[in-house]
Amino acid sequence: MTIEIRDVSKSFGKVQALKNVSFTVPSGRVVGYVGLNGAGKTTTIRIATGVLPPDQGDVVIDGYSVTRDKKKASWGVGWVPELPIFESEFKAIDYFTYLAGYYGYKGSEARRLGEELLTKFGLGDAINRKLATFSQGMKKRFALAVSMINDPPNFIFDEVLNGLDPQGIAFFRELAVEFRKRGKAVLFSSHILSEVEGIADIVVFIHKGRIIGSHSIDEIKHEAKPAVELVLTKVDNDLLKLLGKYGEVSVVSGNRVLVRNPSVDSSVLISELVSKGIGVLEAKREEKSLEDFFFNLVKRAESGEL
Repeated sequence: MTIEIRDVSKSFGKVQALKNVSFTVPSGRVVGYVGLNGAGKTTTIRIATGVLPPDQGDVVIDGYSVTRDKKKASWGVGWVPELPIFESEFKAIDYFTYLAGYYGYKGSEARRLGEELLTKFGLGDAINRKLATFSQGMKKRFALAVSMINDPPNFIFDEVLNGLDPQGIAFFRELAVEFRKRGKAVLFSSHILSEVEGIADIVVFIHKGRIIGSHSIDEIKHEAKPAVELVLTKVDNDLLKLLGKYGEVSVVSGNRVLVRNPSVDSSVLISELVSKGIGVLEAKREEKSLEDFFFNLVKRAESGEL
């Protein structure tokens, strides 16, 4: 129950989409794959599922090479693309039954499985509706149900949270917990970073086709620094020097200043500023998010540190 991305590179013409991408999704772990649009997430996933051949490298699923033994490798993974495409004129239960046939399910057995999984994924009231009437979120739920037909040991989801309503996101979070308990390896990409933080055990960061970091959620939380955001009546060098005594200072925009990892409580900062005749229009303490962590990695990568 492992997904291994091994030194994968891919170019489209003169554009290199992936450069020596390597990481592992181990058994019983949920790995979030994070990057800006165009960073290479979908290209990685399409290669991992055998839809797209790599120029270099390989993906190994439970010991089977996607490039050399695609059929066996594909059998061991359930895949949900970002935009699932189905024969829209079919009723949901009929199309599910049809797809289940590829996995050896026939007739009433396939229909029973369809009713069970579609109900589990919140589509019990829509099993006799045509897929053409489904919203994007419903299509995503249908695709999730289809991915579980043969109960594979590994799952790969591309932007699975995109199009899901809050209830759907909560359901996927519960599903991830279930997969983790059952020892499955799960890779999912997403740009909804706040949700990745609440689902993944490990986060792999990709930027411009290159892996710039792989960290456990515990590591991220340990390294994350809280901050106090201040909106002041004026900002000058003397002020920045003053605030620098209490933390890492940066000007966000205009009169908005961020003090990261403050050594004192925000009330002490406010008192100090007021005593110097500086008005504090707004003060807000916030914990560093996964988004902050990611953009710090991007900044370091752009500067050549990573």
